[in-house]
Amino acid sequence: MGLRRIEDADVKDKRVLVRVDFNVPMKDGVVTDATRLMAAMPTISYLKSAGAKIVLLAHFGRPKGQRVANASLMPVVAPLADMIAAPVEFAEDCIGPVAEAAVEALKPGGVLLLENTRFHAGEEKNDPEFAAALAKLGDIYVNDAFSAAHRAHGSTAGVAAYLPAYAGHALQRELDHLSQALKDPRRPVIALVGGAKVSTKIDLLENLVSKVDRLFVGGAMANTFLAAQGHDVGKSLYEAEFADTARAILEAARKHGCEMILPVDLVCAREFAANPDTVTVPVDDIPAGMMALDCGPATVDALADTIDTCRTLIWNGPLGAFETPPFNTSTVEVAKYVGQRARANKLIAVAGGGDTVAALNQAGAAGDFTFVSTAGGAFLEWMEGKALPGVEAVTD
Repeated sequence: MGLRRIEDADVKDKRVLVRVDFNVPMKDGVVTDATRLMAAMPTISYLKSAGAKIVLLAHFGRPKGQRVANASLMPVVAPLADMIAAPVEFAEDCIGPVAEAAVEALKPGGVLLLENTRFHAGEEKNDPEFAAALAKLGDIYVNDAFSAAHRAHGSTAGVAAYLPAYAGHALQRELDHLSQALKDPRRPVIALVGGAKVSTKIDLLENLVSKVDRLFVGGAMANTFLAAQGHDVGKSLYEAEFADTARAILEAARKHGCEMILPVDLVCAREFAANPDTVTVPVDDIPAGMMALDCGPATVDALADTIDTCRTLIWNGPLGAFETPPFNTSTVEVAKYVGQRARANKLIAVAGGGDTVAALNQAGAAGDFTFVSTAGGAFLEWMEGKALPGVEAVTD
């Protein structure tokens, strides 16, 4: 990938428009989790030390092109200033005279945060006039928001048509790790894919069987594959209408030489509730009136043995109904085991997706993984092999 990196640009005394992800959790006008602010620090610090005039672009929430008071980015200013130990200026618009005057007043090394780009309908429509108005504020454009890179919006793709465009450090880090896992990996590669529905991950599964050596399917998705193979899955959640799709994916895996791995035992209950009575049974022995809600211990042991033979692991989606104990057991145990292998430098382990990150945090294993992407939709689309507009904009 010919990624244009920020280090390749001369930024001294230049106005640098940086697209960041400041769509942070907030309650009563106070930022409650500053993880996404921290992610922007390497790029901001680099630009400050290089003498750039730093102009930050971000969206917050879904104001749908309207100016909405509780969708303002103003509450981000104070915690951001604390992080960089320097003042952060704020402009009450992201285009037009107010923004232009604020940029004009910036000194080299100064930082300015512009108001929510989604206050303008032109942002999500990727309107050329809106993109041109943004570009008027800068000499160079930097995309540092991988989580928004799958959107062809004014501030993620449109503005790059008007300015020299580069990737910031956070975006580089995401792409370097994801490329290492999927495009130029250490083999063998295993992918773990979980979640509720095959229908939401068809593109992902179809792409992975052509890229990885082994593919484990867990969660309720596995029930659809098991049913497609003729197993009686009882009252378990599954998608009967996607049985043919599941069989086609199994056949594609066979053609590509990808070993498909499904659970061999399941934890079942009569109701989906916290801590009910459960039984653990082989996949072909689900009791009548019961539903499969997690992978069993034999599956976890077999999966651990397979992971031992692999050098790269990609994970998207929990392996059971992890939000409700005890159906988080397989996800937690596998996460901890993967973390141990990664910490011992025996495995490159990359994970992403909202539920996945929550599950790894619940297991206390996220910090042991080689890389955990918080990008959600962008991570999934990258893993599906799709082109991301925000990445294309900074790639030769």
